[in-house]
Amino acid sequence: MIPKDRIRMLDRQVKRCRKCRLWKGNAVPGEGPADADMMLIGQNPGQQEDEQGRPFVGQAGKYLDKMLEDRGIDKKRLYITSILKHKTPGNRKPRKDEIEACLPYLIEQMNIIGPGIVMLMGNVAKDNAPRYKDIRYIETCHPAAAMRFPSKDKEFKKDLSMPRKMQEKDKKKNQKR
Repeated sequence: MIPKDRIRMLDRQVKRCRKCRLWKGNAVPGEGPADADMMLIGQNPGQQEDEQGRPFVGQAGKYLDKMLEDRGIDKKRLYITSILKHKTPGNRKPRKDEIEACLPYLIEQMNIIGPGIVMLMGNVAKDNAPRYKDIRYIETCHPAAAMRFPSKDKEFKKDLSMPRKMQEKDKKKNQKR
């Protein structure tokens, strides 16, 4: 089965999931091409993501879009998802059992897509995303934190510039071969 079809099938599974107490909301599996070079992983959908069924469409998502655009990163070439696939009540931090229920979906997304770079946005993503030796990881704050705290914003902007630098370095290295 081709990756695009595998992602669609996985999306349907996520939308039918009843493994934890959060299932009553609208599932937000993820979005982007099945052959994405890079994945962005956040914590969990918020209210607007729940309503639209798409990741990072709220205020933090709009900020993320602008920061990506400013750095010449094509959002259409990214696969964007989160640790949890449903919003939490009051946007509280996810509980361990909720993370454990959703983690197999994220693992499968990563296996299907096979990104070269994964950006982990926020502590929940940093602390819970699976790690594979053939993937380069960039840990940064969540875009919502970057919007609120100037010191985090500076760090976030710097971190968002890293993927492009990594890709340019790879191109130079491959040209020398």
